[in-house]
Amino acid sequence: MPDITLPDVQTQAETLVQALPHMQRYDQEIVVIKYGGHAMGDPAAAEDFAEDVVLLEQSGVKPIVVHGGGPQIGKMLEKLGVKSEFAAGLRITDKATVEIVEMVLAGSINKQIVGTIAAEGGKAIGLCGKDGGMVTARKVSRTVVDPDSNIEKIVDLGFVGEPETVNRTVLDAVLNAEITPVLAPVAIGRDGQTYNVNADTFAGAIAGAMNAKRLLLLTDVPGVLNKDKELIPELTVDQCRDLIADGTITGGMIPKVETCIYALERGVEAVVILDGKVPHAVLLELLTDHGAGTLIRR
Repeated sequence: MPDITLPDVQTQAETLVQALPHMQRYDQEIVVIKYGGHAMGDPAAAEDFAEDVVLLEQSGVKPIVVHGGGPQIGKMLEKLGVKSEFAAGLRITDKATVEIVEMVLAGSINKQIVGTIAAEGGKAIGLCGKDGGMVTARKVSRTVVDPDSNIEKIVDLGFVGEPETVNRTVLDAVLNAEITPVLAPVAIGRDGQTYNVNADTFAGAIAGAMNAKRLLLLTDVPGVLNKDKELIPELTVDQCRDLIADGTITGGMIPKVETCIYALERGVEAVVILDGKVPHAVLLELLTDHGAGTLIRR
C-alpha cells in the first residue's frame, strides 16, 4: 500500500470540500453523457471515464451513457470488405452495413464500456434503443449541393434514422435500481427496420425525454471556439444561432450545437460540449467551478 503524506490528505480533503456544493446540486439528478471520439479508443482515457461514471453513481447522480463508435465501425467494415460512403456528414447505411453497425455498437463496444465501468466498481447495463421499445426512429435523408452543377439533390442515406419517440419506462426502471444504462444508438422504425442513429442526436433525445439536468457531449475539441480559435466558456441559444449564421460555428460543430438547442428546448437545464481527451473531463465539468468546455443555456 503506498504511503499517503499529510499534504496528500489535505489536498484530497480540500478537493472534496470544493466539490460538495456541486455534488449536492446534482444529487438524484439525471446527467446524460455522450461518450465518443478518439478518447473512447484510448485505454487510459476509457479507464478515466469509467472512474468518473462510478464516482457520479456513488455521489447520488444518475448517469446515462450514450456512446458512438464511428472509428470502430469503419475498421470492422474495412476488415469485412464492405465499402462505406458518407453524405452530409452521415454514413450511408445499406442493409449489410446496418447489420455490422448494430453488431459493433450494441455488441462489442457497448459491452466493453459496461465491463470497464464494472472493473472500476460500478454497476452498468448495456442496452440499445430497440430494447423495451425505448426509442423508435424515422428514416432521414439529407439535401446536398452537387459541387459540379451547384444543384441541390436529396441523398438517400439508407438505414439512417433520427429519434421519433422515446419511452422512458426501461430507463426509469434501471435508474431506480441504481444501475447506469449504457446505450448504443441503434433504434427500430415503425416499419420494423433497424436504424443507425447519430450518437449526439440520440443522446439529445434521451436527455430531453428524461428531463436531464445536464447533457455532456464529449468530443475531440475543447468546446465551441471563436474565430481566433479560443474557447467560448458559455453561450445562450440565441448566441449559438448568431455564431452559426456569421460562420464562427462551422462544419461538424453545427450539428452538435443544433443537438444542444434541441435538448434545451425539451427541458434540459444546460448542455456542455467538452474535450473527452482531457483526463476526468466529466468530473471537472460537473464538480469544479471552472468547468471543462462550453456551457450552453436557454
